[in-house]
Formats: sequence, C-alpha cells, structure tokens
Amino acid sequence: MRIVITGGSGTIGQAVIARGVADGHSFVSIDVSAPRHVAAPGETFVRADVATDYKTVQDAVRDCDALIHLAAIAGRGRNPEHVAHNINVAASYNMLSVAAECGIRRVCQASSVNAIGLAFSRSPRFDYFPIDEQHPTYNEDAYSLSKWLCEQQADSIARRYAQMSIASLRFSGVCYARAVAEREYLANPKAARSELVAYTLLSAAVDACLLSLTADFRGHEIMFAVAPDTASDTPTLELARAFHPNVPIRGHLGGHRSFFDSSKATRILGWTHEPRPSFGAAERSFA
Repeated sequence: MRIVITGGSGTIGQAVIARGVADGHSFVSIDVSAPRHVAAPGETFVRADVATDYKTVQDAVRDCDALIHLAAIAGRGRNPEHVAHNINVAASYNMLSVAAECGIRRVCQASSVNAIGLAFSRSPRFDYFPIDEQHPTYNEDAYSLSKWLCEQQADSIARRYAQMSIASLRFSGVCYARAVAEREYLANPKAARSELVAYTLLSAAVDACLLSLTADFRGHEIMFAVAPDTASDTPTLELARAFHPNVPIRGHLGGHRSFFDSSKATRILGWTHEPRPSFGAAERSFA
C-alpha cells in the first residue's frame, strides 16, 4: 500500500514508517518538521501543517491507499489550551475529509485513553473497572476534549462515506519498555492514580496502526490499545482499593491486569500487545 502518514517525523510516526517500509509499503509523510534521519527508500516527505494547509495536503495524498493520522499537540505543553484543542480538532477533520474526498477508504487515527477524561482532570471519574469503549466520557480539559471530538468527527465521516473503515486507537503513555512507564508512575503517584498506571509499548502501537488498515470492518470503531498489565508491581485489586475504592469492579482485575479492556482491538484487528526487543532507547512518547 501507499500510505499517507501525518506526524511522520515523530517517534511513533518514524517507527510506523520503518516497520511499514520493511513490510513492503511506501509512505507520504506529512509533518511541520523534517524527519531526523535521511528519508528511507519508499518514504516521501511533505512539509505542511495539516490543520491549516488543506490544499497542500490534498495534493500530497492523491494516489494513496490509506491514511495514518498521528499529528497532534499532545497533552499540556507550551501551547495554550485553546490552541492545542483547535489544532487537534482541525487536523483530524481535515485529514478525515481529505481522505474521503480522495477515495482513501482505510484510515487510522491516534486517539487517547484521555478521550474519557483522565490525566488532566481535576479528579478523574470512572463508572466501572475494567474500562471498555462503552464507558462515557467525563473529559474537562482541552486536550481530552479534542481527542473525544476527533472520534465524533470520525463517526460523522463514516456515516456519510459508508464504504470507509476508520479506527480510532486509544493509546496510553506510549513508550519503548514497561520499565519506563513504571519509573514515571513511581515518581508521580498523582499520575499513577489518574492514568491508572497504564501504558502502551511503541511496538504494539505500531502494530495496531498497521493492522487497522487491513482489518475486516466497516464504519468507525473506537478501540483501546493498552498493555494487558499495569506498569506497577502492586496487584491491580490493591491499586483499585487505594486509588478508587468506590468504583464497581465488573470484570477480572486479578494479578496485575490492566484497568483497561483492549479485547475489542484483539477481536477486530487481531492485535496483541507483545514486546519487540528490536525497538531501541527507552523514552516516553505521548498519551
């Protein structure tokens, strides 16, 4: 396939391109920043802001077969909240719209566990554990709201273009190794409580992105893509009692099982969360 990827110069984007090229795919990478390495065979770089430069994006994606949309302002950073929100929502709408107009029928977009309201809430609210895609959203910050709205936009596009297959993947704390997430949560107990010590390995995130372009489904599907265990050595039931003692437990949380249920991604995509030692240095990417 010829795949257009936004945010292709980022950590996840570069990993997707490397894996995809090795699997025989070619890429048109759209980003505001050039990649840190020399473009690989099969990779074409286009400098553009997908939130504002619609015409350039239109021209770049022609003759592409699929879209992986990763470009976004992640979490709370240097940008004011309204800026991050508006960029994320506009970027997602533009890419979904361009894909539909140009006949691209297979789309993956990076969402986040924060679409339901987690890391940046004053006090995160949960109705039950483990959390699945039926859990309502209680987002209250600009980033989380933007991720939820990106999913709503995908619903809208899929209603109009019934032949499209759009996957919104809810990742959490994408990193190279579980130990990275474990160290971060040990250093920040507040984040451990609000983010439910969840993480996603970079290799598994890459797998989910590529699998979503060939899986047998139509319409828009939201899927958690989170590790099946927590990044804590404390049993999950103990964590539940310590973090959120009044939240009902409706499913299995034995051992170190994750607070998130990613079985939908396994069922629809054939996805499993397995570590791949070929991935390099340990650093966190985004949630």
